Amino acid sequence: MDTVFCNDALRQIRAGFEVSEIDIGKDRHLSKGGLHFATHSYEMGGAGHLCLMTMNAFWGLMRMESVVISPMEKDMPLFNIDWIRAFGKETLLIEIYDTQLEPLAEGTAETFAKLLERDSDLQDAKTKPHWYDAVRYPFSYGKTGKNLTERLKRAGKDYLEVFLRTLAEAPACDLALKSEKNADFALKLVANSGPAVDTMRGKFGEETMRRVVLRHMYGVEE
Repeated sequence: MDTVFCNDALRQIRAGFEVSEIDIGKDRHLSKGGLHFATHSYEMGGAGHLCLMTMNAFWGLMRMESVVISPMEKDMPLFNIDWIRAFGKETLLIEIYDTQLEPLAEGTAETFAKLLERDSDLQDAKTKPHWYDAVRYPFSYGKTGKNLTERLKRAGKDYLEVFLRTLAEAPACDLALKSEKNADFALKLVANSGPAVDTMRGKFGEETMRRVVLRHMYGVEE
């Protein structure tokens, strides 16, 4: 993949975890009406599920890259990076969702909050209200502007580094209970919609959308 975020993220993850790609067949590349999705789904040994996704549209004038980590064997939050560049403007969303069995350690929350404060001079990204706002941690990141590629790459790298370090150190948890929490989030996402869900449903239909979002993005089997 020729990417801004995904390749670097995969290298970071592989430095600490055994990563095995899952063959997802025809879903790896989906194209329709000038919209092109590439999806790579992985097992993260001893941790959970990983998905990398890229999207190109309008002859490259709009690009999106996503990194989704769904911990299943460790009691950690759901971690999601979305980088979007549209007509010269960049937006980085690092959304961390409370899908845990036990509360997140205060020290981890404080470390993420310091990273968010470091970029307080950047413009906040404005997003529409969504159902998942209620479970999104306040130290999640959302910044936007022009000519910010290197600044945003640094933020993504540092957030991911903290998350991976904490994930590696976290004790094992009940796989069935944690998987149920992740499934609850993913199923609500499909039922209540979100930008990626709505786009994929509109272009490729309900069946393909559910397969890509649930199984490939979050590792949830219906």
